[in-house]
Amino acid sequence: MVMGKGLASGGLVLLGLWLCVHSVPISVEKSTGKPEVEELEPPRSTDTGLHYDRYLREVIEYLEKDPHFREKLKNADMDDIKQGKLSKELNFVQHNFRSKLDELKREEINRLRMLIKAKHDTEEHNGQAMDHQTLLKQFEHLNHMNPHTFEVDDLDRLIQSATKDLENFDKERHDEFKKYEMLKEHERRERLKGMSEEDRKKAEQHYEEMKKKHANHPKVNHPGSEDQLKEVWQETDGLDPQDFDPKTFFKMHDSNGDGFFDESELEALFTKELEKVYNPDNEEDDMVEMEEERLRMKEHVMNEVDTNKDRLVSFSEFMAATKKEDFDEKDEWETLDQNPIYTEEELRDYEQHLANEESDISKKSVELQKQREELERQQEELNNQKLGLKQVKKIKRLKFLFIFSSKHLDFHQIPIFKSTLFYKRVRFEIKK
Repeated sequence: MVMGKGLASGGLVLLGLWLCVHSVPISVEKSTGKPEVEELEPPRSTDTGLHYDRYLREVIEYLEKDPHFREKLKNADMDDIKQGKLSKELNFVQHNFRSKLDELKREEINRLRMLIKAKHDTEEHNGQAMDHQTLLKQFEHLNHMNPHTFEVDDLDRLIQSATKDLENFDKERHDEFKKYEMLKEHERRERLKGMSEEDRKKAEQHYEEMKKKHANHPKVNHPGSEDQLKEVWQETDGLDPQDFDPKTFFKMHDSNGDGFFDESELEALFTKELEKVYNPDNEEDDMVEMEEERLRMKEHVMNEVDTNKDRLVSFSEFMAATKKEDFDEKDEWETLDQNPIYTEEELRDYEQHLANEESDISKKSVELQKQREELERQQEELNNQKLGLKQVKKIKRLKFLFIFSSKHLDFHQIPIFKSTLFYKRVRFEIKK
């Protein structure tokens, strides 16, 4: 399972909000002549984790190059973007940029068609039925009925798809983590079943000791609280906590200087707290759990501080949060070991799911073995047929040689015919 931190990190959540992609600003000079279309370099913004990520970012980068659209993008609010008002501004984008968007869409359509064909061929080869609804979802971010030009509807679909998909992305990560934890516990219990009574008791005792050791860690400050930020100020920045200044803190940790904390910049602030609980050198500490803990911390801060829900923390939002009463939160943050991830019933259901999958795999394995044996049998028959054909050709050659020799030579003087057994066999074949 991949629990990559880079997936959907960096505040890339809504297509329409130019601040969410943070591409390097590109100045477009006004001129009387036709503007030149620059060659795109590889997208510089962070990977969203969406299957149409490159298409999404390249569309945004080209739209930002158009002076009119760029200005509208800066002044648009989240509601305008979600309601499709911004998409209509595509009608005023310069022709040469529209042509590039048309080209990007055609490339995306071709990419999707190739992927779907490959998936179709794979499923057909494995004897699986095609899931047409799932395949159609691959095209939701564009209007595939018009495969040639990029229109207002395409931009609106891209905005809506990116918004929906990225809003659900964290939930999918949590679901993957839950499966990971249940699988880990399932495998542990399976190992115990194969042990002797004595070994099982030792393993259980060791397991409980590791759990206690992991839970025995220093106090974890509430993410986004004054104590938590002051600890970063002191431990990471090397400054006196008595001199803590929120404004200076924000500027120091806004690594790209754009006036916002994106998701990756925000997650970096929790490293000191996570190091209290997780150490890659410790047997009892799981680094996959550490990344889940980091995600929980980020979500907590976003829920508390990100008032406009664009998944970015602006300077004004940050400063407003430092003035709230709960900024002085003193309670310890409850870590994963204090919050059960799944219930016993969920674990049983998951184990049943695994058993069903194992049964399906076993049945398919038996079928494949039968197919293999049948192919081997057919191959053996084919080999026997080839051998028979070779023997027939050899006999025919011997017939010819015998007839020719009997007319022109004393074949008894030829070494091969000195064998009585061979002589009788050839005579027999000739009579046939």
